Amino acid sequence: MENKRRSFIKKTAIGASAVTIGGILPGFSAKSYSNIIGANERLKVASMGVNSRGHAVGSNFALQPNCEVLYSCDVDSRASEKFINSIAKIQGKKPKHATDFRKALDDKDVDILIVAAPDHWHAPAAIMACKAGKHVYLEKPASHNPHEGELAVAAAKRYNRVVQMGNQRRSWPNVITAIGELKNGIIGRPYFAKTWYSNNRPSIGTGKITEVPSWLNYDLWQGPAPREAFKDNIVHYNWHWFWNWGTGEALNNGTHFVDLARWGLGVDYPTKVSSNGGRYRYEDDWETPDTQVINLEFSNNTLMSWEGRSCNGRSVEGAGVGVIFYGEDGSMVIEGGNSYKIYDLKNKLIKEVSGSRKIGTGNLSNPSQDLDVLHIQNLFDAIRKGTPLNSDIIGGHQSTLLVQLGNIALRSGSTLNIDPENGHILSNNEAMKYWSRDYEPGWEKLFS
Repeated sequence: MENKRRSFIKKTAIGASAVTIGGILPGFSAKSYSNIIGANERLKVASMGVNSRGHAVGSNFALQPNCEVLYSCDVDSRASEKFINSIAKIQGKKPKHATDFRKALDDKDVDILIVAAPDHWHAPAAIMACKAGKHVYLEKPASHNPHEGELAVAAAKRYNRVVQMGNQRRSWPNVITAIGELKNGIIGRPYFAKTWYSNNRPSIGTGKITEVPSWLNYDLWQGPAPREAFKDNIVHYNWHWFWNWGTGEALNNGTHFVDLARWGLGVDYPTKVSSNGGRYRYEDDWETPDTQVINLEFSNNTLMSWEGRSCNGRSVEGAGVGVIFYGEDGSMVIEGGNSYKIYDLKNKLIKEVSGSRKIGTGNLSNPSQDLDVLHIQNLFDAIRKGTPLNSDIIGGHQSTLLVQLGNIALRSGSTLNIDPENGHILSNNEAMKYWSRDYEPGWEKLFS
């Protein structure tokens, strides 16, 4: 067994040397790499949710020489067919289609479940995968609500599974360097982190109740969520803006940069959370805020804020997304890419580090394929070698919880006092109504 493990590591190193960040070198095919990495030593993956972002993530896994995508799991038969054909071109072999991802969980050959389905499926699918003995790559956010996040953390521990959240910047080299410099005092003690996201999203209009399309298993799409009638403005992307399935812009994009802020400030759970915002730009079916500010205070005398503007794309610090740390001796800006800038107290730029790869922050499905390989390989190393994850489910839950608490503060119309030991809301019954959710009868028992 030990010789086999060493052989795998050696072969992986050979394969990695032949791979650019972002996949396979020109002139090499997937079949060529199968001669480098034996089929029995490749990690086998089932991809759940293969439209748009899920298509991009699953394809990136398939591009890795030490991986094979075995299943395409999607309730949309069109999306699955497209994904299957794309993966076949990459790895020279078609994955199997499974409308219900639980079929893939029953397959003993599957090592990893990729969860890129809508937010209301994230934690339930991850928990069910852990129970089935699978490791998990979990797209952000870690959960739809705080209770589910805690269940996911508990499942990973109970079943001893590797669960990585997809906040990929935790694996980007220059971002890692930036946070290291921050912790080493390059701007003195950082005490305030401002994060933001801006876009020019159009109105989603007023949906009409229609028949469910023949290509969609809408009942399974809703899964654990209470049933609502099918409308023509929900599937595929606009579910983000409905509380029954989505979590709004705060968790859709805020999670990434609030995570960086939490990392840089060295904090876990806040002491106080407040939020203001609403649906201001259009009158339509969109339920979550299109404009929102979340403020979080921490016990180490630091402050964090998130500003989300879904319908006005004016940039901050020249970027549509990012985080800026304000410290005693200067400021550090990390924008959407693998780069950062440092300013002194007189606003003079004293250091700039740029990545060689351009990040398409306007690309909603696959802005950073090249760099995300590093996150994927970190997951593989954690499974094969026990390497620490750059973003484990505990940290993923903590960062997700910060923006969840912001949404709860907004929806309950109150400032939340928080236990800094565990992130729980203190003495607020109205806010606690949003800590968990109602489920479609019969579903909760599958993952609780």
